[in-house]
Amino acid sequence: MTDAIVVKDLFVSYQGNQAVKDVSFTIEKGLLIGIIGPNGAGKSTLMKAILDLIPNDKGHIEVLGENIRSARKQIAYVPQRSTIDWDFPITVLDVVLIGTYPSLGIMKRPKKEHKSWALQCLHKVGMEEFKHRQIGELSGGQQQRVFLARALAQKAEVLFLDEPFVGIDVTSEETIITILRELRQQGKTTVVVHHDLSKAESYFDKLLLLNKELIHYGEVNSVLEPAVMVKAYVNQELFFNHPTEVHSS
Repeated sequence: MTDAIVVKDLFVSYQGNQAVKDVSFTIEKGLLIGIIGPNGAGKSTLMKAILDLIPNDKGHIEVLGENIRSARKQIAYVPQRSTIDWDFPITVLDVVLIGTYPSLGIMKRPKKEHKSWALQCLHKVGMEEFKHRQIGELSGGQQQRVFLARALAQKAEVLFLDEPFVGIDVTSEETIITILRELRQQGKTTVVVHHDLSKAESYFDKLLLLNKELIHYGEVNSVLEPAVMVKAYVNQELFFNHPTEVHSS
C-alpha cells in the first residue's frame, strides 16, 4: 500500500532563520492527522513546505508516491482564513466551482455538471442557500464551510487544512469534523493544523507534535503524554491533565 505522505530530512528557513529543521515522518493512507505545537513552532510552514507553496532548503517529499507537482490534482488545500481576501467580488458558488478547475483542462469553463457537483458540495456543508452571497458577507464558520466545499469539489485523495476550527461557531465545527470523518471512512487522508488540545483525542487518529523539529509522531495518547508534550511546550503555560486551548501560528 502506498503511503499518503512521506517527508524526509526537511529543512525550511525564513531570512536565514530556521523555521523547520530536519523533519521526517510518514503518514499512512486513510488517516485523520493533527499537527500540533506551540506558537511559532512551524506548523503552517511545514504544511506549506509539503505543498511546495514556499521553498525548502532541502528535503524529500512525496504525496501518494509521487512528487508534489505530479500529485497536485489529488491534493486539496484550505488555507488559514486570515490569509484570504474576503473583499474579493466572488460568490459562494464561484468559490466552490474553483475546486472543479483541475479536472476541466486549460481554458475550459465549468459545465452544467460541474455546477451541479458544486451545489452538491455546498449542500454537504449546509451552505447551498447562500450560493449567491458574496463570500465576505458570511460569518467565519460559514466561510470555512464554503472553503471545505471547494476542497470537496476537487475530489482529492489528500486534504490539508490550516487551522480550520479557529474563530468559528460550534455548528460549523461539528459540520466540518463530521465531514472529515466521512472522508476518512472513504479512505481519504486529511492533515489538519490544530490548536485546541482538548479536542485532539476525539478528532484525530494520530498527532504530529512540532516545535521546529519533530518532537513526536504517533498515536494520540502517546503524543499527549506530559513527558512528551513538555518537550514542545517548555516555558509555556499548559495544563497536561486538562489540556486547554493553545493557539498557534
